[in-house]
Amino acid sequence: MKTIAHISDLHFGRHDETIAERLLADLSGVRPDLVVVTGDLTQRARHRQFAAARAFLEKLPRPVIVIPGNHDVPLYDVIQRFVGRLARYRRYISDELQPFFADDEIALLGLNTARSATFSNGRISHAQAQATKSVFAEVPLDRLRILAIHHPLAVPASSADLMPVGRATMARRAMIEAGVRVVLSGHYHHAFSGDLPVGDAVADGRILFIHAGTAISTRLRDEPNSYNLLRVAPTAVTCTVRVCARKGFADAKIARYALIDGRWA
Repeated sequence: MKTIAHISDLHFGRHDETIAERLLADLSGVRPDLVVVTGDLTQRARHRQFAAARAFLEKLPRPVIVIPGNHDVPLYDVIQRFVGRLARYRRYISDELQPFFADDEIALLGLNTARSATFSNGRISHAQAQATKSVFAEVPLDRLRILAIHHPLAVPASSADLMPVGRATMARRAMIEAGVRVVLSGHYHHAFSGDLPVGDAVADGRILFIHAGTAISTRLRDEPNSYNLLRVAPTAVTCTVRVCARKGFADAKIARYALIDGRWA
């Protein structure tokens, strides 16, 4: 069984430095096998914010998989937004926008859903969907296949006012064809794990959706800062939401899932 720390929405430039230090200390104690950061490293994609994010990432336990979010594309600098796009992210964080990690139990692929023209809402392209199928086609069948994106592929039924990523239905169908069993995302600053809302015939229990809250940002939305600590095996996932309290991070909600006859229960 592997341990994955899933953190998201750091928003350097609108972050709490004390909470950032507490998170680093907590992760140092947990010692995960992999850290996954699902986007929005900065608040406004400024140089100093990316520099701060890079300094933070360098302190995380290795290995680390990072993908950008919509806040990592400049908003007010129009030239950089539509010409430079993710140039600053590539300079400070990583030139790889489709990172991949695999070991003897799991295979995890990251995709960039941030787009210059869609502003807050992201999108998955047909090329990315095809690339996902191609990458996972090379992965042995006994590995748990995980996708990491910033914008959710699905939102909980209790949050009907929230929108999934653009082309979500197409992307979910492609992920099922690729054998993806778990999708990690962020964006909405709400911690959630589970299946699609009842009645969605595309996924039908075959994909487990796990959203992370905001790890260290001051942009809270009725939830404390948190991250997800996942313990995963090919047919089982335990998702523990660890929230920031007065002295550090502690377990809050724990959800356990088992893959039975191709469906999560």
